[in-house]
Amino acid sequence: MRIPQLAASALAALAVLGCSNDSGKAAARKRIAVIPKGTTHEFWKAVHAGAERAAQEIGAEVIWKGPLKEDDREAQIKVVEDFITRGVDGIVLMPLDDKALAGPAKDAASQKIPVVIADSDLQWDGRVSFVATDNRKGGRLGGEHLGKTLGGKGKVLMMRYQEGSASTMEREAGFLDAMKEFAGIEVVSSNQYGGATTESAYKTAENLLQSFGDIAGIFCPNESTTFGMLRALQDAGKSGKVKFVGFDSSEKLLEALKKGELQALVLQNPVEMGRLSVKACIDALAGKPVERRIDTGATVATSENLSDPRVAALLKPDLSILAGK
Repeated sequence: MRIPQLAASALAALAVLGCSNDSGKAAARKRIAVIPKGTTHEFWKAVHAGAERAAQEIGAEVIWKGPLKEDDREAQIKVVEDFITRGVDGIVLMPLDDKALAGPAKDAASQKIPVVIADSDLQWDGRVSFVATDNRKGGRLGGEHLGKTLGGKGKVLMMRYQEGSASTMEREAGFLDAMKEFAGIEVVSSNQYGGATTESAYKTAENLLQSFGDIAGIFCPNESTTFGMLRALQDAGKSGKVKFVGFDSSEKLLEALKKGELQALVLQNPVEMGRLSVKACIDALAGKPVERRIDTGATVATSENLSDPRVAALLKPDLSILAGK
């Protein structure tokens, strides 16, 4: 009669041991907060997909949260502060202002929470790593393509994004660097800002096109400014007539590229940016060496190279991992 009792006791002990092991695994599962500049642009969805891929590969948990609009500094600061209070294991931050987010990043580091900066730089040297495109190079590539498309002559304008965004400021500087190489090109406007939304970019673009009617070429440094300018060109009956180079991708921008309304799009690799950022954060928590600067690359997409598998993957990233999130 004692054998069944012993067997039951052994099974109970194994069950307790199993629960203990499961709890240990759960405790070891690192929680990484990933905080984008915004959550509406297609670019951020691709970054999110990359972050989730890393979490899946490593066995971590990604908590994705950012401001709705890319000009809401206070909202992004509050998100960082909330994650510090929640005691996450690590933070990946894509600061929408290179100064305003430095304080919250320092606060996180003071709580022994490693901080990886991604996409756009921050005026703070306490980060684990900076994972991003070489944005100055990306802007230069866009400028070089526009200059060659114009045959090295004509009037061009650049519509900026917004002040405080380090990534786009670098792209804008790279574009202007490239323009200096073309003696026959005159930059007639480079000081107007499109702002954080497509609508604000559209209004600025309308004003620019009315002010500079004989423009030959245009450069815009991100998805929202590119799409805002595209809409303004279409409404003014100038799409396809003015040579236009933009930055980043979406379905509508890809369609415009195929139709000849855009001559090129400078592409980043947002999926890889998200993946490598989370990986760097996890490596730092594990005490592994992490490169201080990780360049995720820049590629120029044109109507001629759309069939290149590498370009196609950048133009239409695989977001299937986000299904149900």
